Amino acid sequence: MSEHARDRFDLVPDAAAEAAFLDAFGKDRLHHAWLLCGPEGSGKATFAFRAARRLLGAAPDPSRGPLGASPDDPVARLVTARSHPDLLVLERAIEGGKTKKSISVDQARELPEFFSKSPSQARYRVAIIDAADDLNLNAANALLKVLEEPPERGVLFLVTHAPGRLLATIRSRCRRLAFPVWPLHALEELVRDQTGVTSAEAARIADMAGGSPGRALALASGATLEADQLAQAWVSAATVDRAEALAVADKFRGAEGQERFETLMDRLAAAVKVRAVEEGASGARWAELWSRLSELPDRTAAINLDRGDVLAGALADLQRVKAGGG
Repeated sequence: MSEHARDRFDLVPDAAAEAAFLDAFGKDRLHHAWLLCGPEGSGKATFAFRAARRLLGAAPDPSRGPLGASPDDPVARLVTARSHPDLLVLERAIEGGKTKKSISVDQARELPEFFSKSPSQARYRVAIIDAADDLNLNAANALLKVLEEPPERGVLFLVTHAPGRLLATIRSRCRRLAFPVWPLHALEELVRDQTGVTSAEAARIADMAGGSPGRALALASGATLEADQLAQAWVSAATVDRAEALAVADKFRGAEGQERFETLMDRLAAAVKVRAVEEGASGARWAELWSRLSELPDRTAAINLDRGDVLAGALADLQRVKAGGG
């Protein structure tokens, strides 16, 4: 499974953002709410956990960047174990192996109670919402009440991939930090340094990552590379080996199976998109297939479709397009 932002210690999302935060922290002018903006996977949540560790008293480790801390630091260990009493993380809940579509109002109502208490081990109490885009309307209104009455010694980090969709009253009460996409050369260097893949593989991963360091590291995992290679083989082959497809579908059970399914469908959609671009003006059928494949993971989760059946249907559609059908 992909690494959670709380477990990352050697990724520096954006040095400028970290410097801006440290400047405010060092001058004791720390804003109570920080809006972390940028494309999904650009390191916003990683930054939030790095900043949280510093606020909660983790010893600085300059070798890991401006906000770096050692995984062996006692504070960092508590954060990783999800047991630090002065840290609250709100994210979509998982029930029955499925991730909820939104952060509920009941979850958001934990914020006032959390911030009403004094820090028990640290100088600050810290909350991270990952992502604020996932708050339903009632939850967003509950958050707004906290922002309107800033808690003493409380700091809130809001991760957002689409800040324009948030309530204007929420945006206006936060200090904004932007996290831009990474250039290809920086992604290649990151992947080489942290995963040990070859330079050729690092270049291919950087190209697939769309400027996202988090996505690049996820793509560099063995399972993702395997899924990408399989998807490319299926798109380029004359026919798909049915036995091979059935063997792959057998691995789609449970929560880990859901991640395998979503990863494979993502890579299959990406391979089809490349084919559509290569076909140019005559690639309409490939473009339509890419659009359908892109929607399948969400549709599968929404109405609880069998992942193996969905894969079989996707491969049948792929075969029809290769054969010249619709």
